[in-house]
Amino acid sequence: MQLGDSMLELHVAPRGLDVEVRDVVICDPDDATDIRGHDLALVVGVRGRQAAAAVLAAGQRGAAAVAVKAAGTGDGAAPGDALLAAARDAEVALLGVPAEVRWSQLDVLAKDVLADVGDGDLDAGEARTDLFGLAQTIATVTGGHISIEDSSNRVLAYSSTGDEVDELRRLSILGRQGPEQYLALLREWGVYERVRSTERVVRVEARPELGIVERLVVGVHAGQRWLGTIWVARGERPLASRAERALLGSARVVAAQLARRRPTPDVGVQFRDSLLAGLLSGRMDPASVAGQLGASGDAPTVVLAFSVAETEQVDRSQLELLRTELINLVSVHAAAFRRSALVTALEGRTYVLLPELTARGGATAVLRFAREVAIAAGKDLRMPVQAGVGSIGAGVAAAPESRREADRVLDTIAADRTTLAASLDEVRAEVLLAETAALLRAQPAVRDPRVTALAEQDQRHGGELVTTLLRYWDALGDVRAAADALGVHPNTVRYRVRRASEVSGLDFTDPRQRLFAELQLRLT
Repeated sequence: MQLGDSMLELHVAPRGLDVEVRDVVICDPDDATDIRGHDLALVVGVRGRQAAAAVLAAGQRGAAAVAVKAAGTGDGAAPGDALLAAARDAEVALLGVPAEVRWSQLDVLAKDVLADVGDGDLDAGEARTDLFGLAQTIATVTGGHISIEDSSNRVLAYSSTGDEVDELRRLSILGRQGPEQYLALLREWGVYERVRSTERVVRVEARPELGIVERLVVGVHAGQRWLGTIWVARGERPLASRAERALLGSARVVAAQLARRRPTPDVGVQFRDSLLAGLLSGRMDPASVAGQLGASGDAPTVVLAFSVAETEQVDRSQLELLRTELINLVSVHAAAFRRSALVTALEGRTYVLLPELTARGGATAVLRFAREVAIAAGKDLRMPVQAGVGSIGAGVAAAPESRREADRVLDTIAADRTTLAASLDEVRAEVLLAETAALLRAQPAVRDPRVTALAEQDQRHGGELVTTLLRYWDALGDVRAAADALGVHPNTVRYRVRRASEVSGLDFTDPRQRLFAELQLRLT
């Protein structure tokens, strides 16, 4: 594996140079659990001798090499005795990284080298598959037929379609490039000039005399660089009302895919995705990754969690496909909502990190966005999609806790699926009850056997006593209100409450017995 002296400098190689490198991983200086045998570990967040412990831990876990930045410009590239000793003790190669080299650049270039040395065609194929998947996602959202082209007008991917749309689309797909006659017309109409110079969606009217249907097109940009275009051709039905907004978000997601194909700093998407996953899972130090994620300071930050409902009708393979599609859908909507949005997947859920929120992007706007995405994604996937919104905190340091809160909300609302999206403030009582119920289920000793006996006996005889008790307590002891809720006579309520006390042996006039009885009945 060779990256050149400008990127890496070999300081020591205890096992020689003939050591296989299989993968590149980001290493948290305080947690090396993600490192496996034959990895190249990039130690992010510490420099010089402060990285000695990470070097030792990486070597002990079988890393092939560890890359570390020098302590400072004044110290030069020399790693220092402590770092060299750690590398020798762990029998791991130590690589020095110049201060001016960005970790994201090194990460992507190293992975590109590994892809070239190994099965390079596999990565290219995966990239193409990702683009075709995105094209299909965009088609679903916009209601049109999609083609994604590079800056040379070559067709990179397209959505599947049951109808031909028009001759232009057919020729473009077959020839992998738009016909020159049509490209000349687009240049004459100023379409390419507009998509190169702006991120706005451009509408190309239908030309029946040329056999061309109406189209929308948006430029795909990475900074000041134009990478290509996304075309949406109208089918038999009009395009969706949200097509233009969705297309803007799609362009930002496709930009990441197209940039990933080039060995430049713009392809740091994979690197940022690894950092984001590490941050949200608590494995990465927020201070170490904030700059790499494009977030700094104490600006308001929030995490949202999305998931597809698991049902008996969906098998495991279908669920994985739905989850992959959900990532694409959420990415499109998130990019349209806020340019700085970051999306990743963890443990079957899709997470959105919204850093540096403004007054317009406060709690109300974020919750509204979550609901809109859940509704739109649910319609597109034809499956229930729900979202949990964590609390807004100060900077990315608050992201792990915000993610935990989003998960707690999602765990709770997923139980009944009637709520599409919620924040912890909205459903705090439900969340706490659900978590208390989980504790009770895990600790059978923390239950009153009298309440258990009442519930079991009542279940065998129709369940009227427990239902009446709960309605009676809901009404704060108001017999008439409870009777109205149950549709029975007040005397029936009085009898059932008295009968429940007799069956269980509980004294409902005792506030402590009453409190725990209600808690256990509601939770179990």
